[in-house]
Amino acid sequence: MGKDYRNRSKTSRSPRRPFEKERLDRELKLVGVYGLKNKREVWRVQYTLSKIRSVARHLMTLPEKDPQREFQGGALLMRLSKMGLLSESEQKLDYVLGLTVEKFLSRRLQTCVFSTLKLAKSIHHSRCLIRQRHIRVGRNLVNVPSFMVNVDSEKLVEYAHTSPLGNNARPGRVKRKALAKAKEGGEEGDDV
Repeated sequence: MGKDYRNRSKTSRSPRRPFEKERLDRELKLVGVYGLKNKREVWRVQYTLSKIRSVARHLMTLPEKDPQREFQGGALLMRLSKMGLLSESEQKLDYVLGLTVEKFLSRRLQTCVFSTLKLAKSIHHSRCLIRQRHIRVGRNLVNVPSFMVNVDSEKLVEYAHTSPLGNNARPGRVKRKALAKAKEGGEEGDDV
């Protein structure tokens, strides 16, 4: 085993058993349902979830009135609530251990654009819209499909000002050409 000279931490962890049938089927289903690019996106979410769960498990070993548990546990619960992963009735560390990969994947911008906001025709169309810079969150143009949408910013997801798909936006390249051609054809007809 050589040294690892990466200057940033890992974002995903590949499975220990590469050819486990049930896990392969489960991952393939997630990739299809949520329109992911590859299985590394599933592994990245699993890695994030495992880190959050390990923090919650450590905090649960501490006594109930421990200041570290109260402070860090409250911060963790607040962060997960802002992300929309925990509801107001689930404000205990026990519920953090019950989080699933599906809950995380449902908070991605790609999923929100398709299922919640109905801006796209399919989950794959929503990924294309995001990558082609048609979607903004608030005032910021976002072109990352894995962007985690907060509860507050979910209302602010809409078409970008520069996108021809918006209602009051500038028409696209083909439409502009057709309009110019029609205008040009209309002027020639007046001369005759």
